Amino acid sequence: MNGPLTRGSSRLLVPLLQRIRGGTLEVCGPDGTQTFGRADATEGRTPLHARVTIHHPDVARRLLRSGSIGLGQAYADGWWDTEDLTSVLRLAYRSVAPTHAIRDRFHRAVRPILDPIARRRPPDLARDRHNIQSHYDLGNELFAQLLDETMMYSSAVFETPGASLAQASRTKLDRLAAALDLSPQDHVLEIGTGWGGFAVYAASTYGCRVTTTTISTEQYEYARARVRAAGLDHLVTVLPDDYRTIDATFDKIVAIEMIEAVDWREYDTFFERCRAMLTDDGVVVLQAIVVPDRAFERTKRRTDFIKAAIFPGGCLPSVGALTTAANAHTMTLTHVQDYGIHYAETLRRWRSNLHQARDSLRAHGYDERFKRLWEFYFSYCEAGFDERYISVVQLRYSNRPQAAEHSFPARSMPTVEPMDSEARAAV
Repeated sequence: MNGPLTRGSSRLLVPLLQRIRGGTLEVCGPDGTQTFGRADATEGRTPLHARVTIHHPDVARRLLRSGSIGLGQAYADGWWDTEDLTSVLRLAYRSVAPTHAIRDRFHRAVRPILDPIARRRPPDLARDRHNIQSHYDLGNELFAQLLDETMMYSSAVFETPGASLAQASRTKLDRLAAALDLSPQDHVLEIGTGWGGFAVYAASTYGCRVTTTTISTEQYEYARARVRAAGLDHLVTVLPDDYRTIDATFDKIVAIEMIEAVDWREYDTFFERCRAMLTDDGVVVLQAIVVPDRAFERTKRRTDFIKAAIFPGGCLPSVGALTTAANAHTMTLTHVQDYGIHYAETLRRWRSNLHQARDSLRAHGYDERFKRLWEFYFSYCEAGFDERYISVVQLRYSNRPQAAEHSFPARSMPTVEPMDSEARAAV
């Protein structure tokens, strides 16, 4: 049969593509079109259909050599195209999912051997700063185009499908504030300033003091200017310091999607420092992108597209891995709220902003390859959340054992249900 995958290394892809489940994939090229997969429901999910067009004969070689890294880099280079990148990547997630159970068992089995070796790597603040700056110092102009006016680079929460991204970002901030139970008497440490969105919100809305710290040079300068412009210098202090070097005491600590930049070998250090900086009745609230507990041993060792091309040094935790480290320092998990499906919608909004800003970004020096790389990044993550391969949660850890009896305090929050297909279409 003639088709785009009948020559050279491309033929090696055919056995992999024949394992596609939960939908169909059309692969088009100069030599014709081949269709793989079946339009069957997978675990109750709607079958997907996507079509890709191959422009370069070495796409298969790059994919076979380095998996998602090669696939993403080939897309950035314009070697293949599709009108529905997220569906292509969702099909990829569905197709490899059956292999996860075996791989997870293997990584759990080798953990006693590999972990002691891996833990020999010493902490390195300079390496961590470099990793953070390689992503967050790409330019404030870029993030201003991608994000909403709150400049929150973390999952929003859409209470209604018609909510704007800015409204949904403020809802997320409201929920973090409820988890922290903020009051004017509080002094809050924020680990990972971002562009100052939470610090300005917390100080202006609740009158609390906020010390916020970042090791991104661009974020530090932007946040300082934002605090001054808001007239909040008397309440907000922005520091250019690693959280491990801070020597002070706080009532509450918050980290909004910062923990993903902490290597798994440093979880113990993270909670040790948090406990040392907290008052005896303090709390730590994290918003974190997480993998299932069963997958943590596998994913912490795997280098995928995100680690290789977007967030060097990154590591997605699991709730269990974080809680084990917290428990070691007498901190108790008292609340979990899942917002995974809302992150998929957030990423769709960011991806839409990326498309709308293409000309503007070009004027700021971001070339077509960079934009395609980030399009793949957003779709890769969106597919992961849509397929529930990853999720995002808000976690609260407390020093008070009795707090385990409670959910969020007085300003409690309604549960946000996942958006169904009709709701998504309305957004």
